[in-house]
Amino acid sequence: MVDRPGLRKILSWNLLRRTGANVAVLATLIEREKPDLVLMQEATKEIAGLKDRLGGDYAWAPLPGRIHGPALWSPTPFLAPPIIVELPSGAMFDRVCQILDLGGFGVANVHLSHGQMLNRRQLRRIAENLPDCAAVIGDYNLVGPPMLAGFRDVGPRLPTHAMARLVPLRLDRCLVRGLTCHASAVLPRGPSDHRPIIVHLSPTPLQARRPDRDAARSSFDRFAMRISASLRGRARRP
Repeated sequence: MVDRPGLRKILSWNLLRRTGANVAVLATLIEREKPDLVLMQEATKEIAGLKDRLGGDYAWAPLPGRIHGPALWSPTPFLAPPIIVELPSGAMFDRVCQILDLGGFGVANVHLSHGQMLNRRQLRRIAENLPDCAAVIGDYNLVGPPMLAGFRDVGPRLPTHAMARLVPLRLDRCLVRGLTCHASAVLPRGPSDHRPIIVHLSPTPLQARRPDRDAARSSFDRFAMRISASLRGRARRP
């Protein structure tokens, strides 16, 4: 077996509040997949029962004025409580993300807005709060490329959601910086309207890692940086 220091198996799932996956369903999935970290979106207060059922560590960040929000579960104690980052607000309600320190890298648990300009602004805010080695994982509500300079999309390529039960979309994604993805998968949907995803991540060895400024020189990242600058300029206009 190849030694991969810092390797983490991470599972992410939008649970679908109230009518979707519950503690029993989650516990069964965790016992089968044995992840090192579980990221959840649309978790309600009842999901805290996961800690009573399986032990480990748990943190929940309900969205302002809502009954649900992102949550994290780990079979081992967190190194530190997750950081809560407030994201640029949409017309409907405010959103936050959780950032957890895994020691070798940071992980942002996200459930972004549906607006295609807004969710990209939210990604940039999240990236500003991440360490050099980091992953952004969760429900992106995003169509097309994320346009986040310095990050690579390494998540599974299969659809994870069917809009109106007809149009397949890959909404659940994983972007990384300074990390290597060794494997990824989309799991069966279960009771939620999203399918869980799994990624196996570890820090990329320093000798194989390009500096961020060099990584941003690819043609796509240069394009992303131009678009980002244009959007920031528009946002500043009265």
